[in-house]
Amino acid sequence: MSDSMQVLDWLQNWYADQCNEDWEHEWGVKIATLDNPGWTVTIDLEETDLEDRGFARQDVNRSTHDRLWAWISEKAFHIRCGPAEALALFRDRATGSAS
Repeated sequence: MSDSMQVLDWLQNWYADQCNEDWEHEWGVKIATLDNPGWTVTIDLEETDLEDRGFARQDVNRSTHDRLWAWISEKAFHIRCGPAEALALFRDRATGSAS
């Protein structure tokens, strides 16, 4: 299984773990495309174990169309970049694999 599929499976499991017949009605995971091209990912952290975990903003600009921006604001994890890299970054932060 490719790492992209593994990270998507992991995210599905993380989402399912948050569902408690309440959380999923208010919060969730949003993945959309950008026009530059790229992806935007917003993962709600409200009422999860990650709600109060810190995360230093990351701004990596490799080229005009190859960048990674990640930050937390308003109790949500925000990412702008390619989809596989975005989800892997969130998995690493959520599992403590990244500093």
